Amino acid sequence: MESQAEAPEQQSSAGQVYDLIVIGGGAVGENAADRAVQGGLSVVIVEAELVGGECSYWACMPSKALLRSAQALRAARGVSGAAQAVTGELDVDAVLSRRDSFTSGWKDEGQVSWLEGAGIELLRGHARITGPRQVSVTAADGGVQTLTARHAVAIASGSAAAIPPVTGLHESHPWTSREATSAQQVPGRLAIIGGGVVAVEMATAYASLGSEVTLLARSGLLGGMEPFAGELVGESLQARGVSLRLNTSPVSVARTREGVRLETSAGDALHVDEALAATGRTPRTGDLGLESIGLEPGSWIPTDDTMRVPGFDWLYALGDVTHRALLTHQGKYQARAAGDVIVARARGAQIDDAPWGAHVATADHAAVPQVTFTDPEVASVGLTAAEAREAGYEIRVVDRELGDVAGAALYADGYSGRARMVVDEQRRVILGMTFLGPDVAELLHAATIAVSAEVPLDRLWHAVPAYPTISEVWLRLLEAYGRPSRTGT
Repeated sequence: MESQAEAPEQQSSAGQVYDLIVIGGGAVGENAADRAVQGGLSVVIVEAELVGGECSYWACMPSKALLRSAQALRAARGVSGAAQAVTGELDVDAVLSRRDSFTSGWKDEGQVSWLEGAGIELLRGHARITGPRQVSVTAADGGVQTLTARHAVAIASGSAAAIPPVTGLHESHPWTSREATSAQQVPGRLAIIGGGVVAVEMATAYASLGSEVTLLARSGLLGGMEPFAGELVGESLQARGVSLRLNTSPVSVARTREGVRLETSAGDALHVDEALAATGRTPRTGDLGLESIGLEPGSWIPTDDTMRVPGFDWLYALGDVTHRALLTHQGKYQARAAGDVIVARARGAQIDDAPWGAHVATADHAAVPQVTFTDPEVASVGLTAAEAREAGYEIRVVDRELGDVAGAALYADGYSGRARMVVDEQRRVILGMTFLGPDVAELLHAATIAVSAEVPLDRLWHAVPAYPTISEVWLRLLEAYGRPSRTGT
């Protein structure tokens, strides 16, 4: 076999040749490329926008930066002694400036430097697949290059905000998550269309920054999570001044000189300065040349658990485009598995593709962790009770109030929260966990380990939580479930 570490070749018929071509230079593409390079392959990333992708500039990092300052202020005000010391209000300009620092001012020099240090080549331009292992790249100046992959092409082009088919909405140029996370001015009145994670996080952020926020959700909040999550987050939003309009949707939208006018399904009109469409995501696959290899442009791309597209021995898809789990950390997890299996297949090495093997993304199916950074936070992993029942498990649901734990009472005066454990009664392992409360995100990884490793409940009794911490809720959940007695057996 030829050396996989040699420099890309120049061939008159095939253009530049690499072992792996990655379409998309976000966090997912970077991770796949890095694993492949570490395995000795030559890799090029093709990126049309900023290296680092959505998470770095318009999603995870800037959104959490917008939320954190107000969260810290509320935490201080929730503890007597500290509360008396807090005399000022949130400095909005400082919040926006801090947010800007996390995006590097929407410049990607630092990310490009990392690629160079990692030995990954970068080609700026728009990539289109033109045939098996063939990718054409059109630069901003119109120049076109042809690339050929010896072993694999990985599509990691991500997703974009979906604009629902509401009359006039698209023409009114609404905010999407990109505008919401990069805005340099805080609108006086903001309407948010949607009830998912982006909607409730941005409602939390902009209400804290001083906007008069109205949230319109066609059903409830945080669908797909445990029902109490949406209910309690909704109560918190209302307590912070958000006008929560459930079971209500816009039927028409128009931008006027005064702002944006929304006619609602309730029969009234809403006048705001900006409207944010936060109603889901759509794959960035519309102009990737998928039709040239028999796939449907604009569609999600299915994969097996090694992230290879069925029917192809050279095509992989990673991250949001697969619709497996639209979360950055899960996409990076997929990318690590894919990068390693691409190396293994290139070398003819043994593939570990059994469930939970080194070359598969098994956790996508049963152990996906997620945090919604509202106040209170929602942290969850695995199956909800409804999902577990639908999957045919015999389950028991155990709920505990987080505020009853000594560590929570010390953490904040009047701490309120909830924990839910979903147990598979046949195997006596945890299928899912949900925590709701201030700063519960840091409880999540222990739950993720328990779910992904299928740790028996009997063994979890020996994982002793430190006192007094909020993690002691684990002991309270186990006590509520009950410790089996082996007396006489």
